[in-house]
Amino acid sequence: MKRALAPRPDAPSTTEPLDPRLVRIGLVLILGAVLAQLDTTVVNIGVGPMAQGLDASLVAVQWVSTGYLLAVALVAPVAGWLIQRFGGKRVWLSSVALFVVASALGGLAWSAGSLIAFRLLQGIGGGLMQPVGQAIVAQIAGPTRIGRLVGVITMPVSLAPVLGPVVGGLIVHQAGWRWLFYLNVPIGLAALVLAARVVPDDSGARQTGRRPDVPGLILLPAGLAALVYGLGRTGEAGPDLTGYAVLFSGVALLAGYVFHALRTPTTPLLDLRLFAGRGFALAGVNTFLLGATLYSSMLLLPLYFVQVRGMDVLDAALMLAPQAIGTAAATPFAGRATDRRGPRAVVLAGIALTLAGTVPFVLQDTRPGTALLVAALFVRGVGYGLITPPNVAATYTSVQRHQIPDATSARTVLNRVGGSIGTALLAVVLHTALAGSDSPADAYARAFTWALVLGCLTLLPAALYPRHAPGAKRPSA
Repeated sequence: MKRALAPRPDAPSTTEPLDPRLVRIGLVLILGAVLAQLDTTVVNIGVGPMAQGLDASLVAVQWVSTGYLLAVALVAPVAGWLIQRFGGKRVWLSSVALFVVASALGGLAWSAGSLIAFRLLQGIGGGLMQPVGQAIVAQIAGPTRIGRLVGVITMPVSLAPVLGPVVGGLIVHQAGWRWLFYLNVPIGLAALVLAARVVPDDSGARQTGRRPDVPGLILLPAGLAALVYGLGRTGEAGPDLTGYAVLFSGVALLAGYVFHALRTPTTPLLDLRLFAGRGFALAGVNTFLLGATLYSSMLLLPLYFVQVRGMDVLDAALMLAPQAIGTAAATPFAGRATDRRGPRAVVLAGIALTLAGTVPFVLQDTRPGTALLVAALFVRGVGYGLITPPNVAATYTSVQRHQIPDATSARTVLNRVGGSIGTALLAVVLHTALAGSDSPADAYARAFTWALVLGCLTLLPAALYPRHAPGAKRPSA
């Protein structure tokens, strides 16, 4: 008889060994999350070659990145309902298959319009892969093992966004921009084969009687799409009446969804009642802010090394490698530390290191040397590696098992929308500074100052995280 994967509630989280089969399942599912996360940043460094190869403007090709995030934000809210209606394994396999097909088509794109269309399709698959895979793992692991399991399997996920520009630079330099998409095909096919064999069938737990939230399907995806598009347009073109109108429409649609979700007697598309729990609310706010900080920084850093330091694409990509190395080194330690010490101390330490690693980019008047910037990027990477596992664990340990699919969808939406808002904000700051009298160095210093402010905001919810790990014995008063 196969060993049960369900957690033992009475087992201490720091001593119960992780089931090897559970680790294998997590590692297979994490391939999808790696692909989805890598593709949020890997194409950024190839935008110039894409524009040249497709005879398109940089403004048009920029939607290759923005469109992907837009598609992710559109479909992530539906992940929870899809899992409960069709089963997590079936939804995950379908989303990976869609991602693989869209990646192959992206590599064959013949124009900017076709590339953007295929990128939107790719975002639909990518927007489902990560939350569905995380939900499956969290349901199997349970609250007592989620911290360590997250530390083991999410190192590649944490690493993917910071590694994206490095990988992208190497691929563009060696093989051309089309291989940014072709590379996904063999990895995705391997993930499909492995998942079909090792991921348990959960079709018996489906809630086939649960009807879709039709008003939510209309209001929430449309509101998110309008919000992200409006932010992207105003960030790209500056003050723009159409952009503001779309942005206002998005806010109005999202407000309508909040009103609907809190009043409907059935389960809404994205269950806002989850935020009634203090733990989930804190983790959700921090997920939003961390998304804004991470993705906006991934926009600034490659551009900084090219426009201020005068590096080519490959050298700029390699300069970001220390950040990826720091993240890889810290993430497994963060999972173990979370189970032993609780999420608060680990997250606060990670945020402090991330802020410290950002300071040299703010102080451009001192012209920091290359060695200092390399050290700063490594410190930033360690900080990101410490933040992710406890933040994910804090999301799941405060909800019931049946709420995990909806919690995962909410977390993904908050992270991507936060990333879109942060990126748009810093794009406006940078565009305004460069268009003014600021030198490139001063313009980037101003943008990194805003990134530092966003990072400081994450300290507020993190300071209210639980002090102790779930199931740990509290000291007597």
